[in-house]
Amino acid sequence: MTAAPLFELRDAVVRIGGTEILHGVDLTLTLDENVAILGPNGAGKSTLVALVTGERRALVRDDGSSPVRVLGRDRWDLFEIRRQLGVVSDSLQTDYDRHVSVLDAVLSGFFGSIGLHRHQSVTADMRDRATGALERMGIVCLATRTMDTLSTGEARRALIARALVHEPAALLLDEPFHGLDPRARYELRESLRELAAAGTGLVLVTHELAEIVPEISRVIALQDGRIEADGPKAGLLTGPGMSELFGFPARVTENEGYYHLW
Repeated sequence: MTAAPLFELRDAVVRIGGTEILHGVDLTLTLDENVAILGPNGAGKSTLVALVTGERRALVRDDGSSPVRVLGRDRWDLFEIRRQLGVVSDSLQTDYDRHVSVLDAVLSGFFGSIGLHRHQSVTADMRDRATGALERMGIVCLATRTMDTLSTGEARRALIARALVHEPAALLLDEPFHGLDPRARYELRESLRELAAAGTGLVLVTHELAEIVPEISRVIALQDGRIEADGPKAGLLTGPGMSELFGFPARVTENEGYYHLW
C-alpha cells in the first residue's frame, strides 16, 4: 500500500522581491521513498525546502486554493510536520554556532527552539530519546561539548540527532555535506545509509551527484525554478540530461552505487 503524500505541490509559484523563483512546480513526495533533489546553484532548491518548512509561501492559485498540501491538508501544524519530517539545513547550523551544549541542542528539537529556555520542561523520556539519537549518530561522546567548539562535521551530525528525537518517518537534508572534509563526508554518508537501512526516509537536497547515497532510488532534477526531470536514479543520472542540467558536456560514471560527474 502506498504511503499518503508527505508533501504535494500543485502548480506552485513563489516570488521573492518581485522575482519569480519557482514557476508552476508540481511535485509529490511520500514517506516511503528515498529521494534526491538535484540541481545547480540558483536552481530554486533552497526555496523548495523553505516551502516545506513553512519559511516561504506559494502564491494562492486563481481558484483560491492552496498549491501546497502537507500530510494531505492545506493547513497544517508545524509541530506535526516535525514528528513526520526532520529538517536539517545550513541556516540551522549557522543559528547553532553558539555556547549551547550538544545535549541541549538535541533536546531543543522537542520544542523547535534554538537551545533550551527556562519555561521548557525536559522529561526523563526526552533525555533518553536525545541520548539515543546521539548514539545513532555516533557522537554521544560529544554530549557535554558546546556547539561552538565542534567541527563542521560534528555539528552537522548533532543537528541530525536533533531532528531524530521525534523519530520522524523521513529526514529533509539541505546540502548536508557542505563544508565537510573527506573523512566527515564519509562518516556522514555511512550514517545516512544506516538510517535509510533502518527505515528512515531520506530527502536529500544537493548539487553533487557523489552525495547521493546508494539507498536513494528517485532523483528530481531542478533547474531555473522548474522540474526538468523526475524518475529512477540510474536512468536519470546516466542520461544526457546531466549535461543540460549543469550546462557543460558532463560525463557520469558509477562505482559501487555512487555516481560521479566529470
